[in-house]
Amino acid sequence: MLAFGGQTALNLGVQMQRMGIFEKHGVKVLGTSIKTLETSEDRDLFAKALKEIDIPIAKSIAVNTVDEALEAAESVGYPIIVRSAYALGGLGSGFANNAEELRNLSARSLSLSPQILVEKSLKGWKEAEYEVVRDSNNNCITVCNMENFDPLGIHTGDSIVVAPSQTFSDEEYHMLRTAAIKIVRHLGVCGECNVQYALQPDGLDYRVIEVNARLSRSSALASKATAYPLAYIAAKIGLGYTLPELPNAVTKTTTANFEPSLDYVVTKIPRWDLKKFQHVDRHIGSAMSSVGEVMAIGRTFQESIQKAIRQVDPKYNGVQGDEFDDLDEELRNPTDRRWLAVGQALIHENYTVDQVHDLTKIDKWFLYKLMEIADTQHEMEGIGSLFGLRKELMLRAKQMGFSDIQIARCVGATEDQVRARRKGMGVKPFVKKIDTLAAEFPAETNYLYTTYNATSHDITFDDHGTIILGSGVYRIGSSVEFDWCAVNATLSLKAQGKKTVMINYNPETYSTDFDTADRLYFEELSYERVMDIYELESASNVVVSVGGQLPQNIALRLQETGKAKVLGTDPLDIDKAEDRQKFSQILDSIDVDQPAWAELKSVPEAEAFADKVGYPVLVRPSYVLSGAAMNVIRSRGDLKEKLLSASSVSPDHPVVITKFIEGAQEIDVDAVGSAGELLVHSVAEHIENAGVHSGDATLVLPPVNLDDRTMARIKEITQKVAKAWSITGPFNMQIIKADDPKGGEPALKVIECNLRASRSFPFVSKVLGTNFIDVATKALAGVDVPEPVDLMAQKREYVATKVSQFSWGRLPGADPFLGVEMASTGEIACFGKDLVEAYWTSLQSTMNFRLPLPGEGLLFGGDVSKPHLAGIVDYLQPLGYKFFAANQEVASHLESSAKDGCTVTVVDFPITDKRAP
Repeated sequence: MLAFGGQTALNLGVQMQRMGIFEKHGVKVLGTSIKTLETSEDRDLFAKALKEIDIPIAKSIAVNTVDEALEAAESVGYPIIVRSAYALGGLGSGFANNAEELRNLSARSLSLSPQILVEKSLKGWKEAEYEVVRDSNNNCITVCNMENFDPLGIHTGDSIVVAPSQTFSDEEYHMLRTAAIKIVRHLGVCGECNVQYALQPDGLDYRVIEVNARLSRSSALASKATAYPLAYIAAKIGLGYTLPELPNAVTKTTTANFEPSLDYVVTKIPRWDLKKFQHVDRHIGSAMSSVGEVMAIGRTFQESIQKAIRQVDPKYNGVQGDEFDDLDEELRNPTDRRWLAVGQALIHENYTVDQVHDLTKIDKWFLYKLMEIADTQHEMEGIGSLFGLRKELMLRAKQMGFSDIQIARCVGATEDQVRARRKGMGVKPFVKKIDTLAAEFPAETNYLYTTYNATSHDITFDDHGTIILGSGVYRIGSSVEFDWCAVNATLSLKAQGKKTVMINYNPETYSTDFDTADRLYFEELSYERVMDIYELESASNVVVSVGGQLPQNIALRLQETGKAKVLGTDPLDIDKAEDRQKFSQILDSIDVDQPAWAELKSVPEAEAFADKVGYPVLVRPSYVLSGAAMNVIRSRGDLKEKLLSASSVSPDHPVVITKFIEGAQEIDVDAVGSAGELLVHSVAEHIENAGVHSGDATLVLPPVNLDDRTMARIKEITQKVAKAWSITGPFNMQIIKADDPKGGEPALKVIECNLRASRSFPFVSKVLGTNFIDVATKALAGVDVPEPVDLMAQKREYVATKVSQFSWGRLPGADPFLGVEMASTGEIACFGKDLVEAYWTSLQSTMNFRLPLPGEGLLFGGDVSKPHLAGIVDYLQPLGYKFFAANQEVASHLESSAKDGCTVTVVDFPITDKRAP
């Protein structure tokens, strides 16, 4: 089966088929045939196939060179869109309004794909998507239809998406549904498929944009939105089952041949992390640049979208605005902040729906619903007092998705005051089931959400289970690794015989499969919502240490204000590790070394400290993920600006400034404690020097450059930390190893400690053959807690490396520079008999990695005060590579320092960025 591994597996399968490998070895491809996959991916074949059944597509021409692209555009007519064949997430696509723009865009696209499609642009039309399933007997149903909030021109992965469609007439809905079934049957898809459309805003004209005859990121969204397990059904179909034979996994009384019916609204919003990158172009278009997505469920569009906005980032309270230099420009040319611009226009700038529609082409139905949210906010602000709010308005606000914090800010109160007042009025959420068939048939499902648009609960609350808080949206610093941790904690608790309750809202995760936990709440990870569920369920306790940073940030409040029982390390002790100033004080008290530090009280004090210890220094905010707003500062001139940035990220907690030690080796320690006793630990070394975030660095396990004495000292430090914080459960530390200039024992300095699972827990568990999360969960529950064991004392005949995956090709203008704030969006781990084999295998496994061949050019840049660059030249020169440099300083350094001399050409970089956004 090739349709489950995304674009990479599909491309590999097609390539192996063409090479005759499958035929040679008698391999049968199950499910959708390779011929169908090729037809759907090859833009020229695809256009011809749809023409055979009179399905309209945008006028387009498939080309293989820049000159052919320019010639095709003259025939099609500008503006045009370029699409790459065999590409994931719209990589290499973009819009061009003239020949100059097309020349630059097509050159870049053809470097990523052998074929591109020059297509007439339909920017401004509505965009829709239908998820379709077909079996070998030609049974075919549409599982889910979705409508983009944004008009065509923004990749669906970067668009807000609503399911089911809200603005289509019945005629439009069935026209597209009929076309989708006709297309899937004609192509011969056997399994799951999605069809994307452009729909004329004022008429019944439509065009097919593309067909993915495989599982996609939209498939995950559709599966979670409908509770119809698309991947499971597609796998069964591939094995020969038919839809009428397969039971509906939720209702258990109907078959998979029933089309889901939704009595709720689902909203998906992407998560971008573009602010992490210097000089990046923040415009969004046909090439996807988001790193994750959230899904929210409500009974109205307003309830659903306000939930989703908060899920994207806790700093957002719901539909809101922000300051823009040119609001009209922001509305007209979308960036990752477009929804904030819409909110600013409707809530704060008195724009009409017609004005916003003219600038954005967003359907007026959506804008009128957002205007109702704005009107309700203004009504509450006009009252200006919590005790002036009547129950009717409080209920209406909650039914529109307003959080307690939002209401508090409207009436000048605190969240806790609003919560108490709301509960006193009897305004509380109800729990509803997702049953796939809108209650038309009986269903025993544990797939749940909360809403204020109801009058009764769909379930009873008799389990008193353990709540596990998931990791929320994928973002830089928190991805599938934390989902692995949350799922393994859930499975471990279930194995102990405990009832489990998962709270999470990421449609891409295993944790939000409805059969992973005993109960799944597809809900926010806010204090308000977690306490709502905790109280409704009369839960026994809650786990906050396996879902990354989001659960950690509310742990103390859950215990102190909500009186929830938090399993594992006391949240008061968690606070002592998250709060940089408390953390550093405790390390001093237990005689564990750390870089010189000081708590920031004012800019002059910070300047005095930096002058005393010497630049560079490191600014470290508290309670952040992936090094957010952490900065290495090399001069007094940069200090003030970076300090203000750090304090704004974590305004309620102190910022600490520390000495930054250059040229040191960084070491990662993952561990599990029980009542302060160390149970297991792992020590992995970084290949890159300290200064590259641990999430971007290459990890080596077991370490190959640490002697027994250093390993023993690291274990001693880990034991001291476990005892000082009385740790029960998972924790992670970063330590730097700095050589003593006088030749003595190297210094080991702790730079960070997180009293939770880290993103490297899955890696170390798989390499060392011990599930650290299972051990941690037993410690949390106090059940079958294992005896301490030193896994690092066991000699292994292999080495594993974890290499990061970066997305620079999707980030026009971004500076591909690594530092203390994380930039990678994924990772690869591979084994080898030694470091070279493991590292080389990992590197080759990254996307778009290609080894430069002798005779090709290598670009050099970096620190000319160190001998490393010249050493690389000495190694590579005999192999016949050409050398280029980013500036004359680097070129002169290499030419003068290379052992046998060399010729280096200085590259003249363009000042303006001609790449399409």
